[in-house]
Amino acid sequence: MRPSSLCFPTLALASGMLLTAPAWAEVKVDGPWVRGTTASQKTTGAFMTLISSGDAALVAASSPAAGIVEIHEMRMDGSAMRMRHVNELALPAGKRVDLKPGGYHIMLRELRRQMQAGTKVPLLLRIRNRDGTLSEVAVTAEVTSLAGKKSAPSNHHHH
Repeated sequence: MRPSSLCFPTLALASGMLLTAPAWAEVKVDGPWVRGTTASQKTTGAFMTLISSGDAALVAASSPAAGIVEIHEMRMDGSAMRMRHVNELALPAGKRVDLKPGGYHIMLRELRRQMQAGTKVPLLLRIRNRDGTLSEVAVTAEVTSLAGKKSAPSNHHHH
């Protein structure tokens, strides 16, 4: 057999593996933080930047710190700021998606404790990959002051 004929099946196998690579995306989470609360407050927001290696969507989140965790959008509607629950947030491949005050964010409702500056809040993000499979990304967000200014150093998490 000629040496070149040995290479052909190897190349075919290699390209076949590339075509059948999983369709899940790696999601990088940068700078997660949660706005601090007073003792009587029962809601707050979680903020971060998400960068996905492939097309995906944030479809849900959860946290032991809150009874209800939802993805929300804030936007101007005429002269009024409106907030609404969204079922999913698109994560286009390679694009930064900022969850920030006044925009998309994760709403933590029915808080089980006061969010005090310097404490940590675990979050679990559920990602729907382009093939429909679900994956999860565990995040630890630092609670900031009541003013919500990000004073915590950037934390990096990968899925």
